[in-house]
Amino acid sequence: MPKFPIASLITLLSLLSGAADAGTPVPAPPPLPAKGYVLLDAFSGRILVGQNDTERLEPASLTKLMSAYAVFQALKDGKLKLDQAVPISTRAWKAEGSRTFVDVGSRVRVDLLLQGMIVQSGNDATIALAEAVGGSEETFAALMNQYSQRLGLKGSHWTNSSGLPDPQHYTTARDIAILGAALVREFPEYYKWYSQRAFTYNNITQQNRNGLLDRDPTVDGIKTGHTEAAGYCLASSALRDGMRLVAVVMGTASPKAREDASAALLGYGFNFFETKRLYAAGQRLGTTAVYKVGEPVPVVIRSDVYATAARGELANAKAQLVLDARLVAPLAATTPIGRLRLTLGDSVLADVPAYPAEAVEPGNIFRRMIDTVRLWFS
Repeated sequence: MPKFPIASLITLLSLLSGAADAGTPVPAPPPLPAKGYVLLDAFSGRILVGQNDTERLEPASLTKLMSAYAVFQALKDGKLKLDQAVPISTRAWKAEGSRTFVDVGSRVRVDLLLQGMIVQSGNDATIALAEAVGGSEETFAALMNQYSQRLGLKGSHWTNSSGLPDPQHYTTARDIAILGAALVREFPEYYKWYSQRAFTYNNITQQNRNGLLDRDPTVDGIKTGHTEAAGYCLASSALRDGMRLVAVVMGTASPKAREDASAALLGYGFNFFETKRLYAAGQRLGTTAVYKVGEPVPVVIRSDVYATAARGELANAKAQLVLDARLVAPLAATTPIGRLRLTLGDSVLADVPAYPAEAVEPGNIFRRMIDTVRLWFS
């Protein structure tokens, strides 16, 4: 007969093989000449280092990362197609700043406009996409803010799609890093354009302004930005040995300064930290008793679980499966029944919900009757 504890706490086996050690010493990050910066591990979501990373700053063309996210969502939802030709309005054609040089009154395919926005940072291409998705740039900006809230970007507000200065148009280095990681994670089929070196439209070839693409072969994005007020900004990402980092620097004095600062941040992260996938989506963690069911129910997680720590320290990590008490069938496969917690000393590396491996249906009438009585006295 299954036992029903008040709560279940299961300490899982050692996460990594090998003897535990103190790990690699982690020095302070290098000083960087930026108004704000941050370094984020894209898989675990851990902030490795930051300075003024939650301070509101002008994003300039880093705005186009949020615009791209909204356009990619429209593609995913079937509201837009890559080969769809959209009209170029007078407003888009007259856009100030960087341009793709689309012609007013013409119709341009979405995939070409996306490359114009991503590679060339074309404000005209961006506004054309915004109008295609939202009907107007103002409506599109409202959509950007809604997606921003969904992603948990707490320090951002958008009033336009291209990044032109506005007192109510701002973001933070941390928000841009979270957004960059979301682009990599959710839209890998479109992220490829962020490493494209050049794009030609209307017989005009423009180079990608992200100089790190040529300096470091592991860098595959993401986006530059610049206005006189915002300074030179860069969101960059690199993948080395299964570890992906996103670095954001905002408000530097020159293109070289933003590239040097970004390279220093990425090098710091890869040299002194490591990220490992400790559990795979669907992996069985254990079993639990459920009222009105005769057999123990397998417990799984639904997504990969990554952890980031100083090199060598993950061998000291601990995992615990904390299961809810009074679980009663029926249970849907999507019903959380506990949590998997990974800790390293006093630090929480991950805390994710656990689920039954599949939907749990009640047992036979005798099992249901017995456990109904037991529930009365529990």
